[in-house]
Amino acid sequence: MEHKKKKTDFLIIGGGIIGLTISLHLKRKKANSKVILIEKENDLGLHASGRNSGVLHAGFYYFPDSLKSRFTRDGNEEMKRYCESKGIKINKCGKVVVAKSEEEIQKIYNLKERGDKNNVETYIIDEKELNDIEPNAKTLKYALWSPNTATVNPKEVIKSIAKDAQDLGVEIITSTPYKKKISENTVLAGDYIIEYEKLVNAAGLYADKIAKDFGLSKNYILVPFKGIYFEYKGGGLKRNIYPVPSSKNPFLGVHFTVGVDGKIKVGPNAIPCFWRENYKGLEKFKISEFYEIIKSLNLIFAKNKNFRETVFEEIRKFQKRKMLDEAKKLVKYCDTTKFKKSNLSGIRAQLIDVRNFDFVYDFVIESDSESIHVLNSVSPAFTASFPFSRFVVGEYILKDK
Repeated sequence: MEHKKKKTDFLIIGGGIIGLTISLHLKRKKANSKVILIEKENDLGLHASGRNSGVLHAGFYYFPDSLKSRFTRDGNEEMKRYCESKGIKINKCGKVVVAKSEEEIQKIYNLKERGDKNNVETYIIDEKELNDIEPNAKTLKYALWSPNTATVNPKEVIKSIAKDAQDLGVEIITSTPYKKKISENTVLAGDYIIEYEKLVNAAGLYADKIAKDFGLSKNYILVPFKGIYFEYKGGGLKRNIYPVPSSKNPFLGVHFTVGVDGKIKVGPNAIPCFWRENYKGLEKFKISEFYEIIKSLNLIFAKNKNFRETVFEEIRKFQKRKMLDEAKKLVKYCDTTKFKKSNLSGIRAQLIDVRNFDFVYDFVIESDSESIHVLNSVSPAFTASFPFSRFVVGEYILKDK
């Protein structure tokens, strides 16, 4: 088969929120440059970017010296402004984080302190104040109130950003998977041989694989974690309600999310997948990925007790009863007959650092002379996408130009 040839200044791999916002910022900075974005699926945002709960995080969870803390607060504000300018609906519902024990009360104060360091607006509130903000939320003595947390429809956002990028001249080619690096500054993707000056890898679940083709991502292995949700048909909530997160893993715990349509989602859990796109049944099963992930899990299990305990705890939440038991701890009342399994599930492209066999908590960027690779672009990547992508463009892609 003879491949079609293309030549471009910038080649972006991945049509999720990070790839799209990078393409947008590149064209704004270098209007006369040629930018091509390739996506392996037949549409954009079909994986993590379009399968998340749509929460715009405020930014109080993240360690002050991290990329996540640096970009989440500003990303929250910029995404809200963007949605308002485009007529995309936002639910400015806010979020409460509730405590179930004396130990968690101290963690509430720790979250408040972290939020203050990140210049994020949060408030410690008592049970009476919590009742005024969200009457159905349940806490022990104190809770954390985050007024700037919001929800959007991520698919609407992705569609709008893609249109903006195309209007500026970005060429978006779908159904074109990255296959391999052929030579310096040249890759094979779908039916194309593409020559480029700079390649940007924002391929999400496959970003580490592509990075390894360029001799990078040597210190990381990827373990995909699937999150499933339930819909709660009982109504009666107007705010997002979250538990105090565990300090042993990067997951935020089972929580209630009120979407822009008023629908209430409960979840997610975080269960290791046995292949990278293990959304449903045996769809997209890949035997090579199955063996690779089993091997990785065995290695991490042997080296990290905390990882082992996290996985076993999350597997228990795969049972509907266990997951809903977690949800019921957050509220004064819910009708357990009103929970229905949602069609929504997402897979988190979670990196593990092989130097300590622990979770990688922050975004990771690696590069060489011809390529930039965005790794571990997990939550809150959607919220942080605008300023984070601007940072990638300025500090990596165009730094020497």
